Amino acid sequence: MRAVLALFALGLLAGPALAADEAARSQARAAVERQIEAFRKDDAATAYAQAAPSIQTMFPSPDTFIAMVKKGYSPVYRARRFSVDRIEDAGDNGMALGVSLQDEEGIDWMALYTVERQPDGAWRINGCQLVKAPGSNA
Repeated sequence: MRAVLALFALGLLAGPALAADEAARSQARAAVERQIEAFRKDDAATAYAQAAPSIQTMFPSPDTFIAMVKKGYSPVYRARRFSVDRIEDAGDNGMALGVSLQDEEGIDWMALYTVERQPDGAWRINGCQLVKAPGSNA
């Protein structure tokens, strides 16, 4: 799984893409940070608002969305700490963000978020792949 994520990330991050300006990068980062902070506060509505329409279609309410995150993405849901370490262009209207996380148990994780620019110019999260960081004990 780690190898697949690494290959995916390498291809996504290293592929040719249009350069995003600094304001767009800041907005994409802010969407990810807002969502993680909202999870930490049990603010389902704010976390859900950061999700792209494609994600909202799969999880049609903040409650169903947060239930999925609690079950499948607990390190993100209850991150003790996190930092956005890398932002790269990914296609015409997308970016990939590498995020380091530490869960409630002190285990380190890596997340690869993909975000897409919406027609209104807002950046919304359309995916997150999560793997334990190399060398994690668990």
